[in-house]
Amino acid sequence: MNKSKEVIIIGGGAAGFFAAINMAEANPELKVTILEKSGKVLQKVKVSGGGRCNVTHACFDPKELVEYYPRGHKELLGPFHRFMTGDTIEWFEQKGIQLKIEEDMRMFPESNSSQTIIDCFVDSAEKAGVTVLLNQNVQQITALEEGFSIETKTKRFRSDILLIASGGTTRIWEMIKGLGHTIVTPVPSLFTFNIKDPLLDEIPGISVPDAQISIEHGRFESTGPLLITHWGLSGPGILKLSSLAAIELAKLNYHFSVEVNWLNLPQEEILESLKKQKSKNPKKNVLLKSCFEQISKRLWAKMVLSSNIKETQNWSDISNKQLEALCEQLSKSRFKSHGKTTFKEEFVTAGGVDLKEINFKRFESRIHSGLFFAGEVLNIDGLTGGFNFQNAWTGAYMAASAIADQ
Repeated sequence: MNKSKEVIIIGGGAAGFFAAINMAEANPELKVTILEKSGKVLQKVKVSGGGRCNVTHACFDPKELVEYYPRGHKELLGPFHRFMTGDTIEWFEQKGIQLKIEEDMRMFPESNSSQTIIDCFVDSAEKAGVTVLLNQNVQQITALEEGFSIETKTKRFRSDILLIASGGTTRIWEMIKGLGHTIVTPVPSLFTFNIKDPLLDEIPGISVPDAQISIEHGRFESTGPLLITHWGLSGPGILKLSSLAAIELAKLNYHFSVEVNWLNLPQEEILESLKKQKSKNPKKNVLLKSCFEQISKRLWAKMVLSSNIKETQNWSDISNKQLEALCEQLSKSRFKSHGKTTFKEEFVTAGGVDLKEINFKRFESRIHSGLFFAGEVLNIDGLTGGFNFQNAWTGAYMAASAIADQ
């Protein structure tokens, strides 16, 4: 192989660094350079997981893992057989970083700090001889007869091989279109629902551990923890649903109907529990205590009053109609969402380079030899819980392996 072969990586994020380290370690003769548009690298890693970095998810079956990707699940099955969760854990362990599994199966560094991951990448890249150039905002990418020309605001680079790991960046997507690739129009994924409703007013911070949420008359559905916020509904159940329905909700301009079963139980079972409560505690005030441990006292009070049950009524005083109304609140609360809010500082998009144009054995373009992609620049996105990072690690590893072997 040509000892002076140049590899340029656009994007100083998770996928870019992971690819750079792997290819430089596998083939020290490569000259690997990362071009980062800002003055700092790995900023998305820094804020991920609330500043703890949700490195991956403790799912170890490729067939099960791909189900967490609304877009890209078919394409990722083969790559996950080559590099997935167990390989990610081993990779970080070899760098001296232990990961831990939390109750919800998300995995974090034992330090509980994303800085641990950032330091690992920066140190490993330096040891492997990777050059990192900051403030290199790419303005143009040109495919040459052999290799590529990359122009930034301050400099022109030439590379034999180009890996684009720029994330969901519209400006870079436009340049990729200029290279002949198709870009699936990006829309936001992983967002919370903006809902203004009397049932949710004045009780932000209230959560339930396992709700069933559906939108647009059951066309999309998810289950999981649900959180009431100042602006509406959030939590893992909502974020999962937003990812599953990302494209459809964008078409609706984020105005849609939401239905919540707060207990994730059949309506008949909820009604039966209410009837038992009425029979067992006829003289107790309905408002004072929830008969479901998953429903907090404040949320329960809201539901009771919304069911036309008076504050002074005991269980023996409520009619069958009131009981059915309370059951309806618990099993089929209906809301109108009028917008979305990005989840914390994290931003994920559905959309990107059309997957039909990628060779997923190498994460290489089918249009230009020597052009590779990894991470969110592709039309792949996962649910919340470490899945988007795992996609980044897998794609970066596959591309790095293919580049190192050239």
